[in-house]
Amino acid sequence: MELVEFTGQQLRELQLKELDTLIYFKEFCQKHNLLFYFCGGCCIGSLRNKGFIPWDDDIDVFMPREDYEKLPKLWEKYSENKRFLCLKTDDNIFTGNTFTTIVDTSGTCVKANQAHLDIPHGLVMDVFPLDGCPEGFKRKKQKVWAMVYSLFLAQVVPENHGGVLALGSKVLLGVFRSKKVRSKIWHTAQKHMSKYPISQCSKITELCAGPHYMQCEYPKEAFANAVYKEFEGLEMPIPVGYDVYLKTAFGDYMAVPPKDKQKPHHDVVYCNINQSCYDFKNPFLNTKTKDN
Repeated sequence: MELVEFTGQQLRELQLKELDTLIYFKEFCQKHNLLFYFCGGCCIGSLRNKGFIPWDDDIDVFMPREDYEKLPKLWEKYSENKRFLCLKTDDNIFTGNTFTTIVDTSGTCVKANQAHLDIPHGLVMDVFPLDGCPEGFKRKKQKVWAMVYSLFLAQVVPENHGGVLALGSKVLLGVFRSKKVRSKIWHTAQKHMSKYPISQCSKITELCAGPHYMQCEYPKEAFANAVYKEFEGLEMPIPVGYDVYLKTAFGDYMAVPPKDKQKPHHDVVYCNINQSCYDFKNPFLNTKTKDN
């Protein structure tokens, strides 16, 4: 599949439309007393650019696990704007993600790793949970369960992780091929990895954003509440301890990366921000070549 190469103008238009999702999401969370804050590129962008990092292609937010689990249920019951969906892999839909997404169905953006899936390919905002981080052997078990969760929920071998991890992942997916069995495994893994309440831990971790980030451990106080910073002319929340969070996860986050690193992080095969994803006739369905 040929990848889309965004021009600067196209990327900017995508960013500005993604603000619609953010504004609605913020209003919904405030109405239902749900805590969230920017993470990753948007958190850095709010500090360094007072908006999107110029080459960023999406919006990412954190939510404490308790609020994260409430979100889909509240969204289904109370969201009044049907333009925006709250999607999370469960027994009824497979999204290919290990986290929740808020999808703006008024546009279309198809990511390469999801192109073969029959899902609403709208403009997506990613929502990641924050979990309590235990100590000692319990922490080691938590990371193992998180890897099992990610493997059997996403059902793909982790990219850029060769050797034993890749081989073990292929073997496990080869052994456990049944959809029902895989579902039972990731449900069990999720239960075990997220069983440590933030209130009972001194640290917080992120378990659904890939192998690198699940190694990170942050002081609980860094996420005790949110502070508001300017973002594209709006006031948006970031963690109160944003400095220790960003330094732990990204190092010198205020330093602008070299030119060759200034590009979108997602591989996209089709994008039309003005075409409803419901009107998109997906030519990539069932084109996945590898049997995981």
